[in-house]
Amino acid sequence: MQETWATSAGLDLHLELSGSRVRSGLESALRSAVRSGRLPPGTALPSSRALARDLGIARNTVADAYGQLVAEGWLAARHGSGTWVAERTGPPADAAVRPAPAAAAAIRYDLRPGVPDLSAFPRGAWLAAARRSLATASAADLGYPDPRGVEQLRAALAGYLARARGVAVTPDRVVVCAGYAEALGLLCQVLRASGAGVLAVEGFGHPAHWRIASGSGLRLSALEVDSRGAATSTLSDEGAVLLTPAHQFPLGVALHPSRRRQVVDWAAASGALVIEDDYDGEFRYDRQAVGALQSLAPEHVAYAGTASKSLVPGLRLGWLVLPARLIDDVVAAKATALRLGSSLDQLALAEFIASGGYDRQVRRARLGYRQRRDRLVAELTRRAPAVRVTGIAAGLHAVVTLPADLTEAGAVAAAARRGLAVQGLSALSATAAGSRVDVRDAPSHDPALVVGYATPPGHAFTTAVARLSAVLRG
Repeated sequence: MQETWATSAGLDLHLELSGSRVRSGLESALRSAVRSGRLPPGTALPSSRALARDLGIARNTVADAYGQLVAEGWLAARHGSGTWVAERTGPPADAAVRPAPAAAAAIRYDLRPGVPDLSAFPRGAWLAAARRSLATASAADLGYPDPRGVEQLRAALAGYLARARGVAVTPDRVVVCAGYAEALGLLCQVLRASGAGVLAVEGFGHPAHWRIASGSGLRLSALEVDSRGAATSTLSDEGAVLLTPAHQFPLGVALHPSRRRQVVDWAAASGALVIEDDYDGEFRYDRQAVGALQSLAPEHVAYAGTASKSLVPGLRLGWLVLPARLIDDVVAAKATALRLGSSLDQLALAEFIASGGYDRQVRRARLGYRQRRDRLVAELTRRAPAVRVTGIAAGLHAVVTLPADLTEAGAVAAAARRGLAVQGLSALSATAAGSRVDVRDAPSHDPALVVGYATPPGHAFTTAVARLSAVLRG
């Protein structure tokens, strides 16, 4: 089998010519490329002279092959305009039609938590920051990046986090990661290697994060969560605890001041680590944002933040602010796994922060999300007065407690019939995680939905809320 790359006319085309008959082999290779979709309709093909030169065969052989495929309808040609892949009325034969599941195909509005309004990403401002950062970048900046992250971003983050979140930080304590998931995975890996066996987690939380931690070899133990946040008084000999103190996910409460002090005292006395997941701490609506827990005990708290909520998840940029004793181990784990992020994206974010663009985006988003929250609460109060809305002082989601005659499964199914994707609260409890999490006291809460009000684009928000109200009215 002869494998050849044709690169004529700016088109890279990989052809496998099989058999001893060159013309039939070329026809078969081109036919297969069109059938599989590698050559989509409208693609201009190289001239017969150019393709013959690339393949090392006679021009007449290529011309004859083109003519045969034109006759069969695979290609189209016009004198003076060349040859191209013909339009087809159906899908490629090899691409068997795989319709999406009926429920997924019918979903038009996503009200699940965890994703910001992707349409609000400041494309123009980001592109301008990217251009400025690239224009001033040195040649060394474009090489393999430091596992800790580029120096410019670590410095920019240190300044921003100290100013906006009250974090006690210097650039040498910052490690840039490919989002929060990688940051958590690195911390759990280092904890397990240091001999830690048990990670305490909140009784309601993100199942994906529990999977990351248990996948690192840590056993998970759930803490009860009430109106004051996680019950930190029950911590004992665990090696670490994972908390969302500024805005508990998903219940939405802030960790009470007495419990904030309690957990850092426990960590200092036991030598354990507190992992602070500050996933949306910048979005506080009732008062000034709650400052980072890390500032109370910088040598016992690993602070984790991300651009996934303030900008978009697709950037895959997050950060850790680490106690001194963990820096070398985390950086070594990151380097060993070759988890090196994009220097260009990091430089762009550094410029975006330094220029004030990040602050402006956070303020703009905070105002927009607060308006959405207010519209959601007002509509549910007016249209579905039997429900109760909580956890709305901050963040991008609300907890909607259901009326007595409506179950979570029933509400989720009814929402799907109306084109809505919603999340039941019970799916985010440690009990639902099965053997992955050791549950001492089963977390309890009335049946509820966790409604993310950030995801639908602005033009769709009113319709999405109206459909949700209809579901909750029964």
